[in-house]
Amino acid sequence: MPQAAEQQLLDLDSTVFVMLGLFLLLAIILTRWLWKPYLRVREERIRRVEGARAEAEALETNSAGRLASIEAQLAEARKAGLAERASVRAQALAREQEVVAQAQAAAQKMLADARSKLDATLAAERASLADSAATLGREIAEKALGRRLAS
Repeated sequence: MPQAAEQQLLDLDSTVFVMLGLFLLLAIILTRWLWKPYLRVREERIRRVEGARAEAEALETNSAGRLASIEAQLAEARKAGLAERASVRAQALAREQEVVAQAQAAAQKMLADARSKLDATLAAERASLADSAATLGREIAEKALGRRLAS
């Protein structure tokens, strides 16, 4: 073997191939039992996270749609409630006017009956007073004249 004038930094002999073989064997073993399982676990985790994220987005979209639907139904129910309230209020006002009209009619009838009774009583009392006044006037005249008056 020829020798160089300078000393070599690397001594290449058969141990290099042994080391290279051990390195490749270690690389194959680590790849098979460490690196590939690690990558599988990592991919599984990423897939699960992405799946959960997609499911969360789908649930959020679904819940937003349901919320919009519920709010629309609530607005419709409020509108229907207001319409029903206005209808019931109008019916109540109509009923109130009807009851008031009936009460006024009954009061007018009672007032007319009372006036007619009062007028009848007043006429009877006037007739009675007229008779009493005539009798009393005759008695006073007879006493004043001292004699009986002819009828």
